[in-house]
Amino acid sequence: MASLQSSFTVLSSAPKLRSSRLPGRSHRSQISCSDGGIDRRNMLLGLGGMYGVGSSLGRRAEALPILPPDLSTCDPAGATTTRRVNGVEEVVKLDVNCCPPFTDKQGDYKLPAFTKLRRRQSAHRLSPANLAKYKQAMAKMRELDKTDPADPRGFTQQANIHCAYCNGPYDQVGYPGVDLQVHNSWIFFPFHRWYLYFYERILGELIGDPTFALPYWNWDNPRGMTMPPAFDDSSSPLYDEDRNQDHRPPAVVDLALNSGITDPVQLISNNLALMYKEMVSDVETAIDFMGTEYRAGDDPHAFASGGTSERGSHTGIHAWVGDPRNDLNEDMGNFYSAGRDPIFYCHHSNVDRMWTLWDKIPASYPKKIDDNDYKNSSFMFYDEKKNLVRVKVADCFDTKKMGYEYEYSDTPWINSRPTQKAVPVNLKELSKGLPTADKVFPLKPAKTVKFLVPKPAKGKADEALVLLNIVTDNTKLIKFDVFINDEDDKPGELDRAEYVGAFTQLPHRVKSKESVNNLRLNLREVYENINIADDDAVVITIVPRVNGDAVTIGGIKIIPRRSGK
Repeated sequence: MASLQSSFTVLSSAPKLRSSRLPGRSHRSQISCSDGGIDRRNMLLGLGGMYGVGSSLGRRAEALPILPPDLSTCDPAGATTTRRVNGVEEVVKLDVNCCPPFTDKQGDYKLPAFTKLRRRQSAHRLSPANLAKYKQAMAKMRELDKTDPADPRGFTQQANIHCAYCNGPYDQVGYPGVDLQVHNSWIFFPFHRWYLYFYERILGELIGDPTFALPYWNWDNPRGMTMPPAFDDSSSPLYDEDRNQDHRPPAVVDLALNSGITDPVQLISNNLALMYKEMVSDVETAIDFMGTEYRAGDDPHAFASGGTSERGSHTGIHAWVGDPRNDLNEDMGNFYSAGRDPIFYCHHSNVDRMWTLWDKIPASYPKKIDDNDYKNSSFMFYDEKKNLVRVKVADCFDTKKMGYEYEYSDTPWINSRPTQKAVPVNLKELSKGLPTADKVFPLKPAKTVKFLVPKPAKGKADEALVLLNIVTDNTKLIKFDVFINDEDDKPGELDRAEYVGAFTQLPHRVKSKESVNNLRLNLREVYENINIADDDAVVITIVPRVNGDAVTIGGIKIIPRRSGK
């Protein structure tokens, strides 16, 4: 098998590739070459062991899966961000080099056979024996930072994995200057599943217990909607001081980042309503849940979008735990530093659990993404024996084949659909004096704004609300909520029929500092909930939650959902 190093040499000597998008094409890179003589499919087929002739190219002429990065070209200056000091923008060098140790001893990973499944427990019900094992393993992982900082199994090196894949140190192979990013697309869930897989096995290896399993923070259940006590002990290796001190137990999780709500009963009700939306009502295709397509050459900061779970509860927990005492929201509140907090892995264990739960919810659409570019996308990790190995998305679909399962926990959100309104709003009265959307956009939502948006069809059509060209400052946490025909005007209560959804962004670094996104929110069930009348327009309310002045929304429209336009 050819090594990755030799494969990358082939790429680096090839003519530079250019990536662009044609209008109306969704996340498909159109490839051309400076000399017109290179065929992208042939180049990928020439990558030997990394992407050999035996790979299934499927239904399309070109193979454009996301390839694992060349670790030897990791940019140690990639961990930078920008911030304003006294009104002046400056570049800030972060106190971490995210680049992992490099070796040319690399190979493909083969899942071992498992005789006993590792059982991941709820962190709030973690047995004393398993908690003791967890602390022991974490202590040993942290000790490696002191005794052998270059050991890829050390806690800092493990934390740096997230930084390296999420904060700009890697370019995509064959696309200089184009970031490799594992958020906001269909590879979000597979990448983090593999990440936890090796992290868990490393912890087990360090204490000589192959049955060791990570706990999961079941923030989707009211009993788990506080920070697990095991992580709030300052004498424990599970503790991290860079957290929001106002959110230590018994503070109730706020998945919506709705800081105006302090009533724990309302917070729990909001959380359950949000979980229902992201797991059930907002999801009408696999892409809705998993995230948009992401192929080699695609700019991950141009019209990419995370799935409902990623941009919802996942990002909500990150921001809720992150420390507002520093202007970078470290640790959990920023991509580059999130892995420094041990609770990150417990949080993502539940994120991974959400994937397994969603996969079992009955639906009228196929749950599997039958796309070879998705299935053949791949990543590099160090295993528990310090071997650098390559893994593929296609090999992580079955958790039991990966040797683990989740302890059962109730999912009350499955029955948390908002109460349907008996009478539709009087649109004429509700819209009195309001501007139409064309008078409002482009919009910088520094304050709550209401406006009228035309519908393409009258009545309860199968439609979607699309917010277009959302330009964000990537150094900022950003959150805004969207309501429809909201006559009660209670923006703090998200367990109501009028709530449509939200846009949320966690701070991260990209070369351009700005990202451009679209946000699509399905309206079919929302229309049923609000008992929409035979109107040809609706009133939209946008409520900024965090840093509304750091985002500009280019436009808004309602479209027939199945048109794909």
